[in-house]
Amino acid sequence: MNLAFREAVRTDLPRLGALYGELAGGAPLATPERLAAVFDRLSRYPDYRVWLALDEGELVGTYALCIVDTLGARCAPEGLVEDVAVATEAQGKGVGRAMMEHAMARCREAGCYKLVLSSNLAREGAHRFYEALGFKRHGVSFAVEIE
Repeated sequence: MNLAFREAVRTDLPRLGALYGELAGGAPLATPERLAAVFDRLSRYPDYRVWLALDEGELVGTYALCIVDTLGARCAPEGLVEDVAVATEAQGKGVGRAMMEHAMARCREAGCYKLVLSSNLAREGAHRFYEALGFKRHGVSFAVEIE
């Protein structure tokens, strides 16, 4: 694969929605209107970017990167990766690795002291993948459902 990265723009939302839908196994997702409204809101965040991984112009993966300023850690920023998705036909071809290397490079440029992500406890294959990239298990993640 010959990957290129660029930031997502509003006109990419139908392709992004289709990619998220493919990986959700047909589970209901946000409506196109909701997707657009949230994208517009995120676009106003100062350091939140949705990145596209493209192979010959075709969307093969995406991830979101938020650079967050912190008061701790000597006031150094940290990076947070969310919404990682690789198209089914592109899995196992280095797209995920390239996306995480891209995220780490963006974090180095921003002076981040760390890059964090969370992964569902059941996704052991994903955990091995992240560990192979140099991520270490750190702390414990907690979540509470808000109704």
